[in-house]
Amino acid sequence: MSGTGQKGVRRAIRLRPALYRWRLRVILAGFLVAAIATVWVTNRLLTERFTAATRVDAELRLALYSGNLLSELRAHASLPQVLALDQALIMALESGDYSQTSQRLISFVEELGSAGLMLIDNTGRTVAATDRSALGEIYRNDAFFVDAARGQGTIFTLLEREAGGYRFLYSRRLQRGSEFLGVIMVEVDLRRFETGWAGIDEAIMVTDSTGRVILATEPRWRGATEEEALARQDPQGAIARAIRATADWAALPADAYVLGEGVMRMETRIPFQGWSMTSFTTYASIRQKVNGVLALEIMGFAILLALSLWALNRRTVRGMTLLRRESAELRDLNARLQREIAERERMQETLAFAEQSLAQSSKLAALGEMSAAVSHELNQPLAAMKTYLAGARLLLTRNRPDEALSSFGRIDDLIERMGAITRQLKSYARKGGDDFRPVDLGESLAGALAMMEPQLRQRSMRITQILPDAPVMVMGDQVRIEQVMVNLLRNALDATKSMPKPEVEVILAAGETATLTVRDNGEGIEDLEALFEPFYTTKQPGDGVGLGLAISSGIVSDLGGRLTARNGQNGGAVFEMQLPTLDAGMRAAE
Repeated sequence: MSGTGQKGVRRAIRLRPALYRWRLRVILAGFLVAAIATVWVTNRLLTERFTAATRVDAELRLALYSGNLLSELRAHASLPQVLALDQALIMALESGDYSQTSQRLISFVEELGSAGLMLIDNTGRTVAATDRSALGEIYRNDAFFVDAARGQGTIFTLLEREAGGYRFLYSRRLQRGSEFLGVIMVEVDLRRFETGWAGIDEAIMVTDSTGRVILATEPRWRGATEEEALARQDPQGAIARAIRATADWAALPADAYVLGEGVMRMETRIPFQGWSMTSFTTYASIRQKVNGVLALEIMGFAILLALSLWALNRRTVRGMTLLRRESAELRDLNARLQREIAERERMQETLAFAEQSLAQSSKLAALGEMSAAVSHELNQPLAAMKTYLAGARLLLTRNRPDEALSSFGRIDDLIERMGAITRQLKSYARKGGDDFRPVDLGESLAGALAMMEPQLRQRSMRITQILPDAPVMVMGDQVRIEQVMVNLLRNALDATKSMPKPEVEVILAAGETATLTVRDNGEGIEDLEALFEPFYTTKQPGDGVGLGLAISSGIVSDLGGRLTARNGQNGGAVFEMQLPTLDAGMRAAE
């Protein structure tokens, strides 16, 4: 071989390792770029998905908290009007004998569950109170006394405490004819809601129409605006205790910043005195879920990279003849694999913990949905019981005990109905038909109208009933059928609120199927497809949660029928409940 040929061979030998190293660098660079791109895309998608889920949960909790607060305020709004008609209190103000008045107010508090009651004479002096230390105090210049004395209705007042916080007061004028005798004051205990909110991983504040914080999980927020409250740098404050956002390279864009940390801010309006409720939720739980998935991806890329390096390493040592070097390299690779397996096991434990957290969140969401359903189904009997109880008290004060006993009998029937509803809600998931029995739809309609009697008395409207002469019998559960009828009638009443001449037509017909038609002259239905979906509602916040028609559709399906809705030709909405008649059902069974 010539000298020139030998030089060419040596040059080729020297170029092969350089070319191999260049290719290896390109492969590793491409692998790293692909890994980084995959992790970035995964982080973005999962962050958006978990953020949306967390936002929905926060909105659901905020709606539940605001609904409970509004229910408590409305439950006490009618108490001053009832107490202002109490003849014992009026006679005590006229005679000046208050020896038994405070004890009477204490008995009212135990029955009504209010924070406190106070009776004030026409001079502004406290003559009776559940808190005997308040006897003799003068309130002639206080807003709740002055406004109640001048007006004829129930007055709501926010009174700031000397020790911090606010008192929530309802007051009303007591009179005999046109003579002003005094003022009855009812205090509502809303601070117990703060105690309940303190047990959650959120910060909650309620502001009035002026923007002042009147209720909050952090006591130092009360009396300040939202900006002033969040600007306080107290390390023992509510945000430092309840909100600890994760600050890392993948931190989320926050809705608000509290003490320099990003949090999710949610706000809802409370239809009472211009109040609003705001919640602050941490992003830490979202980061934990996303980081768990990213850790698994990184671990997968690490394993793939290790296998690639191992394959490349095998290719480089294939031509080696020394067994000792090969054994050393294999032992080193085995050690690396053991470490990677241990890291994988730790990541699996982290993933299991994340799955448990997600399962717990799902349980809480289901619990919130069931609580909303129970509240919706029991609201109607509770409203009727409240009206009958107020009427019974008036009858007793007017010495008409026989009529009062009739009201108590209706209240007892409503309590039995509520018990049946709660038993039905517990057995709703079983879809069973063991308790079905013959039911007369005419009698069920009469029971539903009796349930709606308090609402019907408050409205001036025309209700037309077209019923067949013979009973219309179906096989089913009477309580569940009456639930459906009450929901349909209540929707018709709500749909005709804005009509100058509201009309509701109820038609019961029998053939192969028993058909109950409820037609109103309201504005009709905008979205028929989403009408029977849970939590779909066109009502104002606080008037409904959108579960009535969803529950009613499920009940009718369980009974072998169907519930449909359409818009009438002359306007308004038409709902039809179709159930198999008893004879048709028996023939089908045969």
